[in-house]
Amino acid sequence: MSLQFVVTKPRGPLGWWILVPIVSLTIAVLWWSAAGTKLSIADFIAGLPWIADFVGRMLPPNFAFMEKLIRPAIETVQIALWGTLLGIVLALPICFFAARNLSPYAWVFHGLRQVLNVMRGINEIILALIFVAAVGLGPFAGVLAIALHGAGMLGKFFAEAIEEIDEGPLDALRAAGAGTLQRIVFGVLPQVLPTWIGVVLYRFETNIRVSTVLGMVGAGGIGFELISSMKLFAYEDTAACVIVILVLVLVADLLSSKLRAMIR
Repeated sequence: MSLQFVVTKPRGPLGWWILVPIVSLTIAVLWWSAAGTKLSIADFIAGLPWIADFVGRMLPPNFAFMEKLIRPAIETVQIALWGTLLGIVLALPICFFAARNLSPYAWVFHGLRQVLNVMRGINEIILALIFVAAVGLGPFAGVLAIALHGAGMLGKFFAEAIEEIDEGPLDALRAAGAGTLQRIVFGVLPQVLPTWIGVVLYRFETNIRVSTVLGMVGAGGIGFELISSMKLFAYEDTAACVIVILVLVLVADLLSSKLRAMIR
């Protein structure tokens, strides 16, 4: 069996006139971005010995230190869990009216979409710093930061899933005299729940990784131990923290994948 590759060529001279400017503009933008970010293969190669030196200082990992990381690791999972749950609670009332096909007025749709943009547009670390100042050091600040940012992300995905539903069941319910709540419960939720659950599981997996970083700004979790070990130049302890974080992420990814497969 032979494989044949078909290359689609621009039809006529007009196709080339469109393709050439697009390719040229793409190359120009990439070149401009490379200059702005100071991309340099030579600098990277020159820095490899420093990377090797840093990794060498982390070896061998201090496995005895892992006993101290049990509580922070559990705290990290708790932050991710409650941050995800509160994010869902915040996103649900917004997403129905942020969906174009359910929103009663255009200004409501556009207004709530901008609210979601603001919520997810502020980085979790910035939110954690704000909440640390508000409620003090500890995991509660991390929960609030993840919940607020996550609500913006989940609300957007929830609303977009609603916009992609089949309108047939809604029309049938509307013709039968069903109210708004009945149309949502019997016409919308059965169609979007599998997608929503998949998004929530992925968000929880992401929040596990995020919560490990928030500890660096005093929002609890294993990130506090990570940054403390680095400040004390105890790089063997840092390696132990990294291993525990990797285990948390891998376990969360495995469980999330299994649950998503069960949903399908």
